[in-house]
Parts: sequence; structure tokens; C-alpha cells
Amino acid sequence: MDRRGAGKSICPSEAARQVAGETGAWRDLMDRTRAVAARLAAEGRIEGAQKGRTIDIATARGPIRLRAVRS
Repeated sequence: MDRRGAGKSICPSEAARQVAGETGAWRDLMDRTRAVAARLAAEGRIEGAQKGRTIDIATARGPIRLRAVRS
């Protein structure tokens, strides 16, 4: 998921940048990116984290990371 962290987690802005591509309009995608991440977390497909702790993406404030759910 994340080039820097050897697949451990990704910042929502990294996902938005991938979708925006060369347009540079990734900031416009951030609200939608977090909403989709919250839906995927509710489905049990990913989880959100802050300071290494699992959090509720839908209610989190500040920077978060997205990671695959541990098996």
C-alpha cells in the first residue's frame, strides 16, 4: 500500500494523489477519500490508525493512516 512503509500503511492523501494523477487536484479528493476509507473500514476491509492505534475513520480528527486489516 505504501512505498515508504513497505506496505504497512498509507496516508489518505497518498491515495488521493494516485487518483488525481498529473492534475494535481488531490486536495479536492480528500473528503471523498476519507469517506470511502470510512466505508471500507465499516466493511472490515481496512482500518484507520493514529499513532499506531486503531481508530474510527468516520469520526477521527487530524492525520490518519490506512492499513489492511490484520488477519
